[in-house]
Amino acid sequence: MMKPHLHHHHSNSTQPLPTRQHKAFVAGDGSSSGGDSGSAASILSLKMLSFPIKPNGLHAVRSSRQIKAIAADKSIATTTTTKVKAIITVQVTMGGLISSIGLTKGLDDITDLLGKSLLLELVAADVDSRTGIPKDTIKHYAHHTGLDIKDVKYVAEFDVPDDFGQIGAILIENEHHKEMYLQTIRLEGFSNNTLEIITFNPNSWVHSKFDNPEKRIFFTNKSYLPSETPSGLKDLREKDLASLRGDGVPEGPRKKHDRIYDYDVYNDLGDPDKKPELARPVLGTKDLPYPRRCKTGRPRTKSDPLSESRHSGIYVPRDEAFSELKNMTFSARTVYSLMHAVIPSLQTSIIDHELPFPHFTSIDSLYKDGLHMPLLESKGFLRNTLPRLLKMVEDTQHSILRFETPAIFKKDKFSWIKDEELCRQTLAGLHPCAIQCVKEWPLKSQLDPEVYGPPESAITKELVEEVIGGIIPVEEALKQKKLYIIDYHDILLPYVNKVREIENMRTTLYGSRLLMFLTPSGTLRPVAIELVRPPGDGTPQWKQAFTPRWDSTGAWLWKLAKVHFLAHDTGIHQLVSHWVRTHASTEPYIIASNRQLSAMHPIYRLLHPHFRYTMEINALARESLINCAGIIESSFSPGKYSIELSSVAYGQLWRFDKEALPEDLIRRGMAEEDPNSPHGLKLSIEDYPYANDGLVLWDAIKTWVTDYVTHYYPDPNLVTSDHELQSWWTEIRTVGHADKKDEPWWPTLQTPQDLIKILTTMIWVTSGHHASVNFGQYDYGGYVPGRPTIARVKMPCEDPTDDRWEKFKQRPEDELLATFPSQLQGSQIMSVLDVLSNHSPDEEYIGEKMEPAFEQDLKIKAAYEIFAGKLKELEGIIDGRNADDGLRNRNGVGIPPYQLLKPFSKPGVTGMGVPNSISI
Repeated sequence: MMKPHLHHHHSNSTQPLPTRQHKAFVAGDGSSSGGDSGSAASILSLKMLSFPIKPNGLHAVRSSRQIKAIAADKSIATTTTTKVKAIITVQVTMGGLISSIGLTKGLDDITDLLGKSLLLELVAADVDSRTGIPKDTIKHYAHHTGLDIKDVKYVAEFDVPDDFGQIGAILIENEHHKEMYLQTIRLEGFSNNTLEIITFNPNSWVHSKFDNPEKRIFFTNKSYLPSETPSGLKDLREKDLASLRGDGVPEGPRKKHDRIYDYDVYNDLGDPDKKPELARPVLGTKDLPYPRRCKTGRPRTKSDPLSESRHSGIYVPRDEAFSELKNMTFSARTVYSLMHAVIPSLQTSIIDHELPFPHFTSIDSLYKDGLHMPLLESKGFLRNTLPRLLKMVEDTQHSILRFETPAIFKKDKFSWIKDEELCRQTLAGLHPCAIQCVKEWPLKSQLDPEVYGPPESAITKELVEEVIGGIIPVEEALKQKKLYIIDYHDILLPYVNKVREIENMRTTLYGSRLLMFLTPSGTLRPVAIELVRPPGDGTPQWKQAFTPRWDSTGAWLWKLAKVHFLAHDTGIHQLVSHWVRTHASTEPYIIASNRQLSAMHPIYRLLHPHFRYTMEINALARESLINCAGIIESSFSPGKYSIELSSVAYGQLWRFDKEALPEDLIRRGMAEEDPNSPHGLKLSIEDYPYANDGLVLWDAIKTWVTDYVTHYYPDPNLVTSDHELQSWWTEIRTVGHADKKDEPWWPTLQTPQDLIKILTTMIWVTSGHHASVNFGQYDYGGYVPGRPTIARVKMPCEDPTDDRWEKFKQRPEDELLATFPSQLQGSQIMSVLDVLSNHSPDEEYIGEKMEPAFEQDLKIKAAYEIFAGKLKELEGIIDGRNADDGLRNRNGVGIPPYQLLKPFSKPGVTGMGVPNSISI
């Protein structure tokens, strides 16, 4: 506690006074008063009270509160006080929440700030030692002192009794009619002629008392386990968590200012009230398992009582919304602008939505000439936030959508057609976490043969040995770990007939596999692609293995088979490796952390930077990307079954214990434990850029988490006795991922080592894993032929008619262009990938910014500085690897450097940078 020897006030009394602590500005009835009329200064003058002259001739003036003393022996008692100044920094906003991501002018907000006040209450960390009850708070109104372009300053001055003890928290009541974004609170006082400072870092929206009378609670930056909570803060700790859980709040739509975290199923992707065909199944059931999302409280639809209405904005807890900090959040507005302005304009410009690109030069022209569209706003937000995409033509009635040339296309215009690039990208591309080492032969489906046909693969031993030229028998290739596969056969095959029956959409689907062979140079070469159609409508199963061929017909069929497989890989990447494994699976961690871990809990403070913006971007995805008739459904092969397919993948494939990078590599046969190898793992393919760089990052995260956890939990009993921590982990397993609550593979939480593994996995998923599958989307997928999102026509050799086969023979290029996404689909996807690959100007990268709470403890501060240093080292390690001519999967003619796991980046589409969180 600050105990200055300057500015002391003395109060003398000749008679005993009631035993109670001091309150500021006590009205006649003893209650504090406020309101929105008049400035803080006028409130100050109205509330100033004075005492009559005492017999001893002293005159006591109550300038900021009534000072009372306790005299147990009825003699004169003297209470000394310390002057403490509170400086509150409030961010100037542009109209509050970017809800619905819309802008409004902020002049009335600024006007509302001037002359108004905040009511602050200082809370003692400890209870009164004599009574055992919490000390009364010390109140004061803050008055506005200045305004600049970024923030507003408020100041309050307190007379704090020297026996008040440590200040542990501050209560705040916002007297304005509008919310305020509170950045910092700085308490200043003198002790032994030395300035002492306590800093609070709320970085939080504070609602108006007219919206919610509940006062906000902010704790100091010092972290406490529940058992270590100072006695005066225990009730507030519980009260704050109850508020975040919404205890006692009636059911109904959540309001913009609410801070309530609760769970719900994914029942808001369909819109059956608009059209019956827009109904979608509920995800989060026994048949369609799924992680839980944040509950919004919106009403159910009229036509389906299980579905939630989409006819209002999607709620996220107030502090999860995109901030206006640092010139607003670029990513939030660009996504919204794209979906609600650019995409509709594209749809207007391209009359025939199924029209294919007529030739390859028409695809190339998107980067040179662009696509003419109706004139969008030539000034303002759209132009400022989509400069890479929109080129405004001032003297015409058109805007031009012109795309930047993707990095890989700049390096090698023909990379998309090369077999070696197809294989290289399975190790160092946008989707490097799907490849597996083949462990069993022959390849065989696990699906019911009575429904899906014979399970044996068309990729036979004889075919493999023929393609690899008899270099090695298949059995020996398995032993030497020479065969690798990406296998989507069983997950896609049950949807093939469903997808082919979708009306008003030109698409098709197969069960598919890509088999590859590891060459002596450490690179992969393709062996075969298998495409399978199950039986249905009286037709038998159809399957065929396509291989690289040296005859014209075989070579064209191989090219088409690659397009189909790449469309499947792109879909699984987006729906499973990206959406389900990072975005959707992380949301329950965020909800549970806010419901069960106090803001002063060290684990909450460790995780908090890694949850920034995730709930808002997920809400935006539900609104415009993964919803019925959204971008995913309209542009990816599975169509309206896309998100349902992601549910099947979650049910079959997702395991928390395998989301850790080392365990994921081991599960896929890409590594085995080896204490003599770097990172304790021996990779089956030594030049595996995603694993090579990822393991360095994983180890850095794990070391940091280990230092942090062992500091706060030196004894295993502290883990088991931490009721907040145990409730947090239980809720994640049994509520957040409720459809998997009975799985035996969930880690236990009994020791610090258990906690380290759990936390390292969560942080890896939100940082490294997400960065590796997100920020290369435009560089790798921005050229339509390179990673098509949809294959629209079936293979010409599948039950061909004479007419179609003849057309294929005469104009095979037309078959290829017809298989690619349409002009509208391609342009939409390129626009979305450009935006989703963007780093916002306010991006926070892993290891870049130390949290204020970390600075409070010298050991934690030192550990974080070591962590930050390791990430800077990783930058150099990656640069060195990319310059190594011997690493052929990341260095060579026409090959872009693999930089997706470089920790830091400039804003924009850079193909590098690992943010703390899933922020786009």
